[in-house]
Amino acid sequence: MNILILGANGFIGSHLSEAILTQTDWSIFAMDLAQDKLENCLSNKRFHFFAGDMLKQKKWVTEHIKKCDVILPLVAIATPAAYVQNPLSVFELDFEANLAIIRQCVEFKKRIVFPSTSEVYGMCLDAEFDEEQSHLVTGPIHKERWIYSTSKQLLDRVIYAYGKHHALAYTLFRPFNWYGPRLDNIFNPKPGGSRVLTQFIGNILRGEDIMLVGGGAQQRCFTYIDDGINALVKIIENKNNLAHQQIFNIGNPIENISIRTLAESLITLIKRYPHHAATADKTQLIDVEAAQYYGPGYQDVQLRVPAIRKAEQLLGWKPSVNLVVGLQKTLDFYLA
Repeated sequence: MNILILGANGFIGSHLSEAILTQTDWSIFAMDLAQDKLENCLSNKRFHFFAGDMLKQKKWVTEHIKKCDVILPLVAIATPAAYVQNPLSVFELDFEANLAIIRQCVEFKKRIVFPSTSEVYGMCLDAEFDEEQSHLVTGPIHKERWIYSTSKQLLDRVIYAYGKHHALAYTLFRPFNWYGPRLDNIFNPKPGGSRVLTQFIGNILRGEDIMLVGGGAQQRCFTYIDDGINALVKIIENKNNLAHQQIFNIGNPIENISIRTLAESLITLIKRYPHHAATADKTQLIDVEAAQYYGPGYQDVQLRVPAIRKAEQLLGWKPSVNLVVGLQKTLDFYLA
């Protein structure tokens, strides 16, 4: 197979590229603005990288959609602070740019594997989120945090409609708090400028206190990147066509912890690294209001647990990396 990965230098894209090159005989055609996370791929003859912007290099994108078998548009803004501060940029990239890719997949009869998000469930009240049954619940318009969720949700609905009425071959996957090496730049000091795990690591290393929005009572299910990528490779492989026109939650429902517990765990683990122990020991946890940290357009979700029965039954997949092991591997990468 020929695989097109747009956004290959991102967290998911770089790990997926490595897995494909080591586990399969597939070829990858990749685009991104940079290549710093792809050093383990660039010398491989089956990896063809083009440095460019998919919004500007549209001819290249179209040519490679035509020549590839499976299309993965992984380009998106996915940090909560941006949803509130730059909502139109989120909409333009996450929705409009990806809609153009989806339509070309329809036109050229190509299979698309599209990254939905656990955010589409919003403030759903279910104890666990089911891909087929759970309601997708978001807040009022002035809570701009939901522009990311609703942009992704509408693309899910568009893809489903193209599948039903135009025979588009697709699979949607919904990552639940994937984490691991290369997640974000831990030295980005901007509050909310990275995802929660790397934000906290950066806070500790910079000698800053950790700000816990709403006291950190929110619970999340953290999924180590290797587990997520294993599922994604199975989705791309599509053995016996079992992933065809399916939606999969890819998460680890067992590792459901509060954000406060995550912060406390990171402080404890970082104290084991001699060069950072003193800084970690001084780190304090400070409760802050969401509006103070993100601005008035923010609204939070208290619980986000995936049902993964479909992935278990159709893909033969389940997560295997527990949180302590995953956090240790992540810290080894950033602190080594």
